[in-house]
Amino acid sequence: MTKDLLMSRRAIIASGIALGVSGLAPLARAAAPLKVAGIHASPVENAWNSCLHKALQDAAKEGVIEYVFSEGVSGTDYPRAMREYAEQGNKLIIGEAYAVEKEARQVAADYPDTAFVLGSSGKEEGSNFGVFGTWNYDGAYLAGMLAGKMTKSNVVGSVGAMPIPEVNMLINAFAEGVKSVNPDCKHLVAFIGTFFDPPKAREAGLAQIDGGADILFGERIGTADAAKERKIKAVGSLIDYTPRYPDTVFANALWGFRPILNAAIADVVAGKPVGRNYTAYGLMKEGGSDIVFVKGVAPAEAEAAMEAKRADIKAGKFEVPQNMEQPK
Repeated sequence: MTKDLLMSRRAIIASGIALGVSGLAPLARAAAPLKVAGIHASPVENAWNSCLHKALQDAAKEGVIEYVFSEGVSGTDYPRAMREYAEQGNKLIIGEAYAVEKEARQVAADYPDTAFVLGSSGKEEGSNFGVFGTWNYDGAYLAGMLAGKMTKSNVVGSVGAMPIPEVNMLINAFAEGVKSVNPDCKHLVAFIGTFFDPPKAREAGLAQIDGGADILFGERIGTADAAKERKIKAVGSLIDYTPRYPDTVFANALWGFRPILNAAIADVVAGKPVGRNYTAYGLMKEGGSDIVFVKGVAPAEAEAAMEAKRADIKAGKFEVPQNMEQPK
């Protein structure tokens, strides 16, 4: 890891990104740790699940919550897992409703005294079913600004899970960032049809490289393996992949779950309904997401333009377009 990257990471931490610790003081006043269960449809090594898992683990280490979890829970088993954790007395259940939108709401209705806060493409429901989205699209846009000025072939690629609104928005934001500085650049898009299949993401990335892409945006883990194999650059999403791929991943669109978790815990402890949308706590202007990049890889003028746009986003002077249509 370079000195510049370390400095960039420290700056992010110092600025209060949740990846971050906002809102801990009110939580510390709880009489006893809150019983919280996490239900992960993928292994916790999957980038998205790892963000949730780490935030929950950190809260448990701080004595804020008691945390139990299951991973690799299939869609057919998911409602059962929700019911079992509710029956065990967990007051807050964190997870994902993407594959079980209707069923998850039915379970929540059966357990009105249990709070459910799940990643979802749908809306909140009732007083005890809250939702959140993974909106690190600001960082993806900024990474696209760098990529648009770095590409030599004038072709970039993105590998995503499946064309659900959140994934679409993230990939579209990356493409818009590229387009804002290089309107003639071609953007290739591939979906692997699942949330966790690194070999399949690698294959999709290799196909895009064969199609001319010399920079890849990896919405899915495994994309950077293709970039590393072919010795091109890549952008990571959700977590910082640069330490794992130091010569390949030059930028990452980070997302932290801790501010969302803090808000949900605070509501449960205070006896407030959780039937609301917690997504905003994860936005860049709220300190829940950001970009981290290795300085000196992109041209200096590209970095300066990106940093200026980042400051505008944080100040509320610029809003990255929210396009949830399937990218083409």
